[in-house]
Amino acid sequence: MGRKKFTHATLVVLFFTGISSVLLYLFPASSFSPIPVALVQLTRAILLLIALYYLFERLFEIEIYTKILVGLLLGAVAGLLFHQSIAEFKPVGTAFIRLIQMIVVPLVLASLVLGTASLGDAKKMGRIGLKTLIYYLLYTMFAIFLGLLLANFFRPGSGLPEEVKTELMKSYAGETGAKLSALQQQRANPVNTLLNLIPTNPFESLSQSNLLQIIFFAIFLGVALTLIPKDKARPVIGFFDGINEAMIRIVHIAIKLAPYGVFALIAAVVGSFGMEILLSLMKYSLVTIGGLILLNFTYPPVVRAFSGLPMGKFLKGIRPAQLIAFSTSSSSATLPVTIDVCERNLGVPLDIASFVLPLGATVNMNGTALYQGVSAVFIAQVYNIPLTIGDQLMIVFTATLASIGAAGAPGIGMLMLVIVLKQVGIPLEGIALILGVERILDMFRTTINITGDASAAVVIAATEGELNPPADD
Repeated sequence: MGRKKFTHATLVVLFFTGISSVLLYLFPASSFSPIPVALVQLTRAILLLIALYYLFERLFEIEIYTKILVGLLLGAVAGLLFHQSIAEFKPVGTAFIRLIQMIVVPLVLASLVLGTASLGDAKKMGRIGLKTLIYYLLYTMFAIFLGLLLANFFRPGSGLPEEVKTELMKSYAGETGAKLSALQQQRANPVNTLLNLIPTNPFESLSQSNLLQIIFFAIFLGVALTLIPKDKARPVIGFFDGINEAMIRIVHIAIKLAPYGVFALIAAVVGSFGMEILLSLMKYSLVTIGGLILLNFTYPPVVRAFSGLPMGKFLKGIRPAQLIAFSTSSSSATLPVTIDVCERNLGVPLDIASFVLPLGATVNMNGTALYQGVSAVFIAQVYNIPLTIGDQLMIVFTATLASIGAAGAPGIGMLMLVIVLKQVGIPLEGIALILGVERILDMFRTTINITGDASAAVVIAATEGELNPPADD
């Protein structure tokens, strides 16, 4: 905690707005009739925002990542206390996500064009690209193996009571059917997946936020800029450099608003889902979350071994990105923050960060891969379906391939899980068993996904001899 900066007036305002908002949220908005419901909702939301502002900005001088962590913890408490009532505060979090998503496409385009152009020769770009893909694929396979190992050892599906299974299947059967129908329509054969990397209209790809196509176009544009005369390339590079700087400035503004957005998002999730569903699937949830936490702590030693960067410095440096990933459940939405912290806190050069991290947001899904391994074995155990070594190797192979090209968006792990389950003959209806905790687990695995991206950026920069971490304060 930083130095004190409050006055007596600060404490009075914080106490009044905090107590008032708590009292108002303890009751449904309709219970204050004849006052209009919308007026009650607006009043208590404004009071809560004022209380949070005085807490985060006026009470103590604290680091931004500490504010985000406090917002996350308070949001969880608010969700438990106020249940569905606090869900009306979610638009604050949605606005925060949209603010970050607003800059993802221009930032990825500008940073990748700059990164590719500044890499200079094609040999260096090819070398970095090959290192990046090998690192991502090897870690993805390791994550799946870890998930399978934990699921086979702890057997989370063997102890699920029959009444819980029946209740889960009944509660989520309709939602499962709708999700499966929508997800299976998105499937494509491998040839089309590769062809779809090439945009027929880059502006359409930009408008639809198709990151893989944007990455393909940006890399080609960056390469082309290195091949044309420098006097013609210079104004184009200058244009993208200006766009990149402006987007990074917006990232800094967005991070200042993160504590409020994180509070709203976590409060809405906990308020809507509660802890009951988590308790009914306690064993499965603990195995999955425990595996993700274990995977998280494999990155610092790897980073230390390849780069010499202290483990604590790595974890502290990526903390803001981790907290935002946890709140948004989206690798793509977190991408601007990940690029920023890797450059400022870890010393990864912008050209490498802007090349490695956008790729990671689309092809590196270590946390999701571990989740798939645990989930596939869990569902098979519930249905008493034995999985041979060959079946489990097929899970590793299929999940690794499925992770390539999966969008870094909330819920995308469900599509990947569908592909895995179909490949080894596990009933897709079993997804209903885990749908209740899907949103909560998505938050954890997205955090691990972006941690893996950041570790790759540090390792690749170190192997190129370009890592320059800032000196400790």
